[in-house]
Amino acid sequence: MSLPGTLTRTALQLPGTTNVYHGKVRDVYTLADGRLVLVATDRISAFDVILPRGIPFKGQVLTQLSWHMLQATKDVVPNWAEAMPDPQVIVGRACEPIKIEMVVRGHLTGHAWRTYRAGHRTLCGAPLPEGLREHDELPEPIITPSTKADEGHDEDITPDEILARGLCTAEEWDTLSRYALALFARGRQLARERGLILVDTKYEFGRHEGRILLIDEVHTPDSSRYFHLEGYSERQERGEPQQQLSKEFVREWLMEHGFMGKEGQAVPEMDDAFVQRVSERYIGLYEQLTGQRFLPSDTGDIQARIQQALAGLLTGQE
Repeated sequence: MSLPGTLTRTALQLPGTTNVYHGKVRDVYTLADGRLVLVATDRISAFDVILPRGIPFKGQVLTQLSWHMLQATKDVVPNWAEAMPDPQVIVGRACEPIKIEMVVRGHLTGHAWRTYRAGHRTLCGAPLPEGLREHDELPEPIITPSTKADEGHDEDITPDEILARGLCTAEEWDTLSRYALALFARGRQLARERGLILVDTKYEFGRHEGRILLIDEVHTPDSSRYFHLEGYSERQERGEPQQQLSKEFVREWLMEHGFMGKEGQAVPEMDDAFVQRVSERYIGLYEQLTGQRFLPSDTGDIQARIQQALAGLLTGQE
């Protein structure tokens, strides 16, 4: 049985397009009327490298989950999104991106654990207490920002360095920090209601007519890490690995096959079975986190489907 079709690149014909940007996962179309069309492709990246094969339904999962979360957090923080005309497309207000990724961590996991294990007790200026084990909950969530790189690797940065580089003003930093922690608190609440723990996540923000808005995705498996709530404490007590719902297992698979995104390393071959497994993981997280059954969209010609959906919206005939 062949795998469903995937969308790995778009070339949409949208009236009034002034700029097209192809990111690691998303293709972004800026329109002359001040709107942004964000298309979540089925590309997958790890270690800041786009992997050679698309993941069936990944773009749909990311878009529908992000839309769900944007609606569930808009009373906490204003966001950019206005419509979801296709399961892989969100249309909203074009913002001037703030070149900072606001990473919020509630547990000592992933990059934070690797830093801690190496003997460091601060991360991006945030203190890390002694005596912690991998995956332990931190006394309180911390913000560990990174620079938002257009290409290549994002880099850790401290709040003082952010202000020194002029990436935002002190007042904006206060707003970004407040927004990020409020979003994380809501994300934790939503996750717990669905039997999950929001471990860490990243948020991106932009400026729009004098306001700071949440942009891009929110609380998706590409931007967030989740643990299963049931059995978490027992696994920690026994020193066992936590059950994760995130993209981390893709990174772990790549590391097991000798790839960490370093120069000269070849991306290991992703066979059909692995691609299918990744797709099922994404769908499983969507269903657990939303409590809704995933309904696959037609994958025969995804770009044509999107083009048709946008034609109605952009001409006011949706």
